[in-house]
Amino acid sequence: MSAPAPASSALLAWYDRHARELPWRIGPAAIARGERPDPYRVWLSEIMLQQTTVAAVKDYFAKFIAAWPTIEALAAASEDDVLKAWAGLGYYSRARNLKKCADAVMEGHGGRFPHTAAALRDLPGIGDYTSAAIAAIAFGEAVPVVDGNVERVVTRLHAIDTPLPAAKPEIRRLTAAMLDPARSGDFAQAMMDLGATICTPKRPACLHCPLRDGCRALDGGDPERFPVKPPKKAKPVRRGAAYVLTNRDGAFLLEKRGTTGLLAGMTQVPTTGWTARTDGATGTAEAPLPGADWIGCGTVTHVFTHFELRLDVYRAEGDMLPAAHQWWSAADTVGGEALPTVMKKVLGLAIAHESEHDLT
Repeated sequence: MSAPAPASSALLAWYDRHARELPWRIGPAAIARGERPDPYRVWLSEIMLQQTTVAAVKDYFAKFIAAWPTIEALAAASEDDVLKAWAGLGYYSRARNLKKCADAVMEGHGGRFPHTAAALRDLPGIGDYTSAAIAAIAFGEAVPVVDGNVERVVTRLHAIDTPLPAAKPEIRRLTAAMLDPARSGDFAQAMMDLGATICTPKRPACLHCPLRDGCRALDGGDPERFPVKPPKKAKPVRRGAAYVLTNRDGAFLLEKRGTTGLLAGMTQVPTTGWTARTDGATGTAEAPLPGADWIGCGTVTHVFTHFELRLDVYRAEGDMLPAAHQWWSAADTVGGEALPTVMKKVLGLAIAHESEHDLT
């Protein structure tokens, strides 16, 4: 086996001293003693961390591990329960794929994750990055793991002028050339930690970076110029309406969204037919109880990946027989429903508006 590159040795020496303590991670000292990370925890954390920060994930990870400490337990859970536990974390297809992947591991692999990135990619919800991360961290496969933090470190280290995403193949090649095959998992996490704590998007702490001596961006005096990104496109704005109906007991009328499309399978208050591509009605003509006295509460705004949604919110009191996909949720239990963040905003606005109205 060839000796690791000098940059890798410097990085790993830094990681041995400064590795972040994370609830899903086994530190470098434990790895050196022969302990191995739990593939289930590695997989769960990597799925949660997609498009999400470590700070946001910690509490969700703890909740999932408490409810479903093993892949067997998660596979035995219902999708509805998984969605409820995931509510608020966003990108809800991840939660549905989480359940599908747990089922696939149990049914097709006897409850054990495959050990290679190539085999892991065949599982639901696991792409190139996640498969490499699990394979390197949990099983020690010598594969490059490239997330946004690693892209930033490598583009600065080599002053790569090619904009993202076109630069990705070059970044992957250079990352592979750097890694230490004997410590592939530690190397992957060291690169992530370096990007998260030292080589940050703004005001990087270059003085403390273990790779500063070979960093071409630092030599050029402008590390923040990298990675180079194409100009951002303006997000389209979609409109719609949401209806918060309460009955005489104070319960809220909720419904389950369809099984496909944005927020599939999640819980919402009734809304008009907005989508990522089309607007919905913004008045009360499509409200679930047409004879009720619908009161406008204002507008909530929520930014999705590809568009911005603005929902005009109306509230009313009344009783009705729910449709097959609807139900009444008591005020003291509605918080445990599988409500995405945008629907929590809707309910919050309606409740605040009612409270203000009661005080006047």
